[in-house]
Amino acid sequence: MESSLPVEELTSGASGRIIPLFKNLRRSVFSYQTYRRLIIFIQSIFLWVILLSRWRFSTSPSSPPPSPSAATTTVLGKRRKFALRRDEEDTQRRRALAEALDMVVENDGVSCRWNTSLFFGARRNALFCRSWFPVTDELRGIIIIIHGLNEHSGRYAHFARQLNSCNFGVYAMDWIGHGGSDGLHGYVPSLDHVVADTGAFLEKVKFENPGIPCFLFGHSTGGAVVLKAASYPHIENMLEGIILTSPALRVKPANPIVSAVAPIFSLVAPRYQFKGSHKRGIPVSRDPAALVAKYSDPLVYTGPLRVRTGHEILRISYYLMRNFKSVTVPFLVLHGSADRVTDPLASQDLYNEAASEFKDIKLYDGFLHDLLFEPEREEIAQDIIDWMHKKLDSGNLENVYSQC
Repeated sequence: MESSLPVEELTSGASGRIIPLFKNLRRSVFSYQTYRRLIIFIQSIFLWVILLSRWRFSTSPSSPPPSPSAATTTVLGKRRKFALRRDEEDTQRRRALAEALDMVVENDGVSCRWNTSLFFGARRNALFCRSWFPVTDELRGIIIIIHGLNEHSGRYAHFARQLNSCNFGVYAMDWIGHGGSDGLHGYVPSLDHVVADTGAFLEKVKFENPGIPCFLFGHSTGGAVVLKAASYPHIENMLEGIILTSPALRVKPANPIVSAVAPIFSLVAPRYQFKGSHKRGIPVSRDPAALVAKYSDPLVYTGPLRVRTGHEILRISYYLMRNFKSVTVPFLVLHGSADRVTDPLASQDLYNEAASEFKDIKLYDGFLHDLLFEPEREEIAQDIIDWMHKKLDSGNLENVYSQC
């Protein structure tokens, strides 16, 4: 893997759609650099106007800004109520679908106890959760699944059952705006909120299962969330290790100018969907049946990427790229060499630069983005299980040596 594969830029992670802003900029009359300077200048002016306006109002208490008319207030209030009601109705519809999903696979020969529940996250949003536990009191460990962008935890039922067969308990949590959780479908106001929810959910799991080793698993943008969560010492101390599949570690916009204007659009129109961003979906699996199942799933968001969501992906990606060397948590990163959604070379960079003493990487030649939905899903899941066993066994050896 000496040269980088063509990675589609700023995709939705789960769907392979792209933001095509300023696509033909280089062919325009003015130069690319001229446009870039112009956009940055406009952004600066815009931000200065906001800051000066706030300063003027805060330093002039004797002359407060004029209040909006009663009619305007009424209209805005009605719009806000309508939006809230629409979001609540959509959440209830998705939650009913999430509850109705099969949690077990027929005739797989594995007995388990399963459950669904609501967890109230760091900002008191109701987050839909699932759990699968083997019918045994001898748990080897627990793994918490954080799904990728636009998908949901119910897609990992088969993986959970394979983990159960090896005496691992499984929890999974839908992000805000995903699956059966609160929020507008496909809208992520802040990935930092998802990071905080992940940490809070881990604390709950540890409290309910004292003394049992816990792992965090994250796919795609969920991998970025897990890696950032594990960068906080209080979360790392609760973990035995983390597993990342196809993590979104080096995400680039379709054009550098997007980086300059994204913060403005994210503030002005955070929920806006790029109507023209649809393109033929990037293949994420070599299994045709898996692709049909994914894109016919009503709980998988298939609309255009929302502005704030795209900006949040860029923001967490930039943060992680700057902090690879500070990563100390034990980890396993897995990536397909033919992944066109996230960059396998970024996973290699994470492995090379991280300060973690216990780390491993597996690159699968020719595999695509959704590794656990590839034809070789059983072997990939077994690689993950084997790594967790290896990590747990190494910890036992350390305990033996410390007692000698």
